[in-house]
This record gives sequence, structure tokens and C-alpha cells, in this order.
Amino acid sequence: MEQGSEENMESSWTLLSGLASGVMVFGGAVPYIPQYQDIQRTNNAEGFSTRVCLVLLVANILRIFFWIGKQFELPLLLQSVVMILTMLAMLHLCCSIQSSNRVSSKQHHITDLDLRYFWSWGSFEDYLIFCFAFTLLCAFITFLFLDWVLFVEALGSLAVMFEAMLGMPQLLQNYNNRSTRGMSVKMVLLWTPGDIFKTTYFVINESPTQFVVCGAVQILIDVAILLQVGYYGQDTRIKLG
Repeated sequence: MEQGSEENMESSWTLLSGLASGVMVFGGAVPYIPQYQDIQRTNNAEGFSTRVCLVLLVANILRIFFWIGKQFELPLLLQSVVMILTMLAMLHLCCSIQSSNRVSSKQHHITDLDLRYFWSWGSFEDYLIFCFAFTLLCAFITFLFLDWVLFVEALGSLAVMFEAMLGMPQLLQNYNNRSTRGMSVKMVLLWTPGDIFKTTYFVINESPTQFVVCGAVQILIDVAILLQVGYYGQDTRIKLG
């Protein structure tokens, strides 16, 4: 009887563990669905900071190479692949919207090598070229220093540092615009429980310390953006009144 109970508990734990892993893999992409839909509906991408995509692309490319040097949980590796594809989809949409709304024929491209327009390029292909070049550079450096433990740990710290700054571009854009208009509040509301779940997952699964620190910082930034929503929303109501 006790053996059967233990088997049921073990089966239930395995099921919960599998569900948690599934949420980890795909959960990070879910908050961008309402933002994607808002951009499509309004035909305007100005409220969304594409630098969020830059931060996540760099962070997840670095995390993949970190995994090569230090094999952590497979769901975290798969999550990186899903997030890269999600960010490319967001960039493709933003580029399409900006192209259709562009008045001037003047466009900036990555091949201009002009830092003033970094990440403000005119076509989706420019962003693909950046990702490809950055991946090649990371691959070369990683395989050169793969046996150096200090390098691998530094790579992991760099990856999670970028990921921890995920919400910072949006936070700064809201501050500069003195408004959260165009930003999907649903996206941030989904970020927050997702980051709490993710951080808890890291702690329970004894993931590398870098991941736990990353999760904690992301939660703080999520809360700051939600405070902006309340503050700027109130300011807008006062002006309208």
C-alpha cells in the first residue's frame, strides 16, 4: 500500500516537473503575444522598445554558449532558442510596420557602420546580419577558451546580466516619453509572474547562482515599470481632466 502511494507521488512529481519545464521553455515568449497583437492592431510600433529584443537576443545567444561550457538544465537551453525566435518575430513585425509608415526614403543599414543608428536600421535583414555576426564571434571566442573555467563562468554571468536588464530599455523609453502609451501593459503583467516563477524554478532546481540573481533583478524592474504605468497613467488623466 505504502509502495503504491510512493509510486503515485513520484508519478505526480514527474508530471509537475514536466509541466514546469514546459512553462520554462515557452512561458518566456507568452508576454510578447499581446504586444505583438497591439502593434498589429494599431499599426504603430513606437511604444515598444526594440532594444528589449537586442537585450534578449544577446542574452540568449550568450546563454547557449554558456550551456556548451557548463551543461545546466535542458529546458533553459530550449527556452533560449524559443526566445531568440520570438525576438526575431517581434523585430520582423516592427520593421514591417516602420517600413509601411516611413515617410522618408532614407534608411540606415548595419553596413553603414554608423554607431549613431545602431539598432535603428531600416530592414529586418540588418538585424539578422548582426545576430549572425555576433553568434560567429561568440562561437570563435568560446571554443578558444572553452577549457578555461573562469571564462565559462564569466560568460554565464554576462548572459544573465544582459537578461536581467531585459526591462531596462522599456523602462527608459517610458521615462523619456513620459508615457507608457504603445507599450502593452499585459506584456509587463505577464512578465512579473513569469519572472517570479522562473526565479523560484532556478532556486528549486539549484541552477547556477547567476540565474537566481538575474531573476531577482528582473522582478524589481518589472515592478518599476508597473509603477510607471500607474504614475504616467495618472498624469495623463490629470492632463485630460
